[in-house]
Amino acid sequence: MATEAVALVEGEEPGGLVFHPFDQFEIKPLFGEIGDPVSWYTISNATFWMAMAALCVIGLLVIGTRGRAVIPSRVQSAAELVYGFVYKMVEDVTGKEGLKYFPWIMTLFLFILFSNYLGLLPLAFTPTSHIAVTAVLALGVFITVTVIGFVKNGMAFLGLFWMKEAPLFLRPVIAIIEVISYFVRPVSHSIRLAGNLVAGHAMIKVFAGFAAIAALSPLSVVAITAIYGLEVLVAGIQAYVFTILTCIYLKDALHPSH
Repeated sequence: MATEAVALVEGEEPGGLVFHPFDQFEIKPLFGEIGDPVSWYTISNATFWMAMAALCVIGLLVIGTRGRAVIPSRVQSAAELVYGFVYKMVEDVTGKEGLKYFPWIMTLFLFILFSNYLGLLPLAFTPTSHIAVTAVLALGVFITVTVIGFVKNGMAFLGLFWMKEAPLFLRPVIAIIEVISYFVRPVSHSIRLAGNLVAGHAMIKVFAGFAAIAALSPLSVVAITAIYGLEVLVAGIQAYVFTILTCIYLKDALHPSH
């Protein structure tokens, strides 16, 4: 029995492979034959689900609020709650000066949120589980806040790396550390989001493999349910973490001096 369990988790049987926990992250053409090459212009499962996330954002903020009723509908209430939540986050972290960038941050938050939650649907694909997607988002944040920093502050933006409060002999060392830390931001920003989603989805698939063993199937169902519930929380938390880090980086660009 133990040997069978290990074989199922690893995806192997004497007859061949049963399942692969990471198959769900494979990018495939939406049209055509399985195994067809995926080029930059190919409409893939990733393209489809990113488009679905964008449509959900439009549906919530544009279609859901078009009536602007005094007594809001459920969709309008949800849109207003999300709007107020993100608006307060931006204001609290960056100050009044950062509110001009609120539409950008709001769009980022909702796109990531919907991508994460749509990926929890059966047979769906999670675009934000791919480092290629999260890296583009993180690089976009990195480049944008860096440009804002130099446009608004000029060379004074470099004061972000120079800690005046530190002893003079330590300042060059701290400056080097700060520069390295600054350029590592898009790496940690992207890996944190993708890594958490990959881990959760893979664990669900691994425990699903145990469901084929009669003696372990009840425990497998309980474990899958628990992990799925955790993933519902993680999907929202990771969207929040990505967004609040964006706000923190924007604050550094607007107010670079320590």
